Amino acid sequence: MPIIGIVAGESSGDLLGSHLIRALKKHRPDLQFVGIAGPKMQAEGARTLFPMERLSIRGYLEVLRHLPGLLRLRRQLARDLIEARPELFIGIDAPDFNFGLERKLKRRGIPTVHYVSPSIWAWRRGKMSKIKRAVSHMLALFPFEPDLYKEAGVPVSYVGHPLADILPIEPDQVQARQNLKLKAGQVVIAMLPGSRQSEVRQLAALYVQTARKMLEHQPGIQFVVPLITRETRRIFEQAIYDEKAEELPINILFGHAHMAMEAADAVIVASGTATLEAALLKRPMVITYRMPWLSWQILKRMLYLPYVGLPNVLAGRFVVPELLQHNATPEKLSEATLKMVNDKTQMEEIKAEFTRIHHLLRQNTEEKAASAILACLP
Repeated sequence: MPIIGIVAGESSGDLLGSHLIRALKKHRPDLQFVGIAGPKMQAEGARTLFPMERLSIRGYLEVLRHLPGLLRLRRQLARDLIEARPELFIGIDAPDFNFGLERKLKRRGIPTVHYVSPSIWAWRRGKMSKIKRAVSHMLALFPFEPDLYKEAGVPVSYVGHPLADILPIEPDQVQARQNLKLKAGQVVIAMLPGSRQSEVRQLAALYVQTARKMLEHQPGIQFVVPLITRETRRIFEQAIYDEKAEELPINILFGHAHMAMEAADAVIVASGTATLEAALLKRPMVITYRMPWLSWQILKRMLYLPYVGLPNVLAGRFVVPELLQHNATPEKLSEATLKMVNDKTQMEEIKAEFTRIHHLLRQNTEEKAASAILACLP
């Protein structure tokens, strides 16, 4: 049976990979998938050779600390895949890991497809030559990306974003609140501090302090915090304890991030894929992020755009606030969030822009991606 190599590096890649595997199997049920896969991909039949969590590292200093282990893992995985001789390799996101792996496989005559263009439009344009050496075909999720690759001579297909296909154009806030047993007339704020333990450690105390500050200005708000692992839940619960905030109306959910955002009036969210999910659910948001000081100094010198949040990037302007690093304070987060919640005109303008973005990204992504990959098979 023909083998497809595949690697995803975190939960968002696992979701993309699971949809892609399912779409490919509709056309080629004989395909086998092997590499590094998360639980969703494994549920679709992918075989993982290493735990996906070993790739879920963020921040320059954090990557440097784990670099020897990551390099050993990549060398071993390259040997395993070269020995298996897959018909094709698919790298899902995780560019720092996957491009090196793809380069080795491509040199051995194995076609490579990279699914999710890295953010070259924001800060990686200098790496296009590296991408060209590694990638046989790029799958781009955003409409402004293909031109960059065509100019560099890298084959590319615009496939849209799968979340735009999955999520409804009109979210059902009433039903979401009923599902979560939230009051219909109550102001609800969803807080999403990220999926990685390192992210939650950076943001948990900040979010708890922000909830307290918001309640001082506007009592009666309910907060929901969806967390996907026991470890991240434990970190956030510890922050509540450390801040002596057990009395605050903070409801920690085990998963259900989409439902929490759909039920909310506004979202406070860590920069990343969750910002796009919030936009597709038409939710006003305040985007925030914190990372170790040196990592931030390196990153901010590499940025080309004035914004980092995907909703603002896609709009080409600041539709929603971004409060990053030293600007991410309880006072500023509280003020920005309450200002949005209480400005109905701004809420409607944000919803209209996010609806436009949703239609732009809704491209039947699974089928487009599967067709592009099948065309690359020898």
